[in-house]
Amino acid sequence: MYFPYFRGRQFELIALRELVENSLLSEQVIPIIEPVKLSSTLINTIEKFNEKGRKIALINNPQVGSLHMDLENEKNALLKEKFKRAVKFPVVVKTHVFNVNSDRQLTKGTTPLMTICKSKDFISAYENSFTDSKPEFNLILDESVFRRRIRDNLVLLGDKFIKLVRNTDYADIDEPFSDDHIFYRQDGYIGFADYSIVGNEFSESGFAPYAVAIHIVYFDKEKSLRIRHFVSDTNDDITDPANKFAEAVGKLVKWNKTAQLDTLGVKSFISLYENESYPGLGTVKKLSIMHHIELISRYLDKENEQ
Repeated sequence: MYFPYFRGRQFELIALRELVENSLLSEQVIPIIEPVKLSSTLINTIEKFNEKGRKIALINNPQVGSLHMDLENEKNALLKEKFKRAVKFPVVVKTHVFNVNSDRQLTKGTTPLMTICKSKDFISAYENSFTDSKPEFNLILDESVFRRRIRDNLVLLGDKFIKLVRNTDYADIDEPFSDDHIFYRQDGYIGFADYSIVGNEFSESGFAPYAVAIHIVYFDKEKSLRIRHFVSDTNDDITDPANKFAEAVGKLVKWNKTAQLDTLGVKSFISLYENESYPGLGTVKKLSIMHHIELISRYLDKENEQ
């Protein structure tokens, strides 16, 4: 099983919603959302997964963002009520991230369906919290100290996206991305997780980039995942993002004549190129995410048939 982990930004949520709307999300995929803010997009996404009867994991103690403050703001009363209803849907996989407050946050008798442990300092909190009943999924880093002490229902969590300082730094790079989908079972895991083409790094604010970069994953001949970065050329300043996008997507379209990727995300990029349309940087990220998750969905479904 695959667990793509997102921080719940608008276009990440829209990517997931459009995948499930178009029946492109494998039942072997359970997205994880760490909600960083209270929004109608977040609620609509959960509602769409519920409508389609598809599981979605929701972190109930987000470690970043403003969700807790948003829930306390009286101006958000209506959204708060909708959110409280949504998190009770049967498709929602209640998820806990281990932290310094876990002993207080994990009330006795309550077992989350999924846990995430990313620090050695919190392994003992897991051991103290679960003796008899165990969570259905436990996400851990691929280190022996985690595997020795958290032994049940393990999911391998890794950040596969190599974050560079500037978009221009990605120019002409084609690099390995992941082979966890091939080896996770024989390594003793029941699933694998990553942060897709976004990466684990979290920032509250965005900025206008000098370059536009499109990140596209693909399978090599051994079925390992690689990632190719398509970057604009006119990158001296932040002006004319539409032209920068045209340069980057033009490189993607040219490359894909050989690669022959046909996911909805890639086909949407091709359509934008042919129509000389600029959708905005948020949509660029959305389509790259959609492509990645659809590609993995196809792989897992094919493996499941064998």
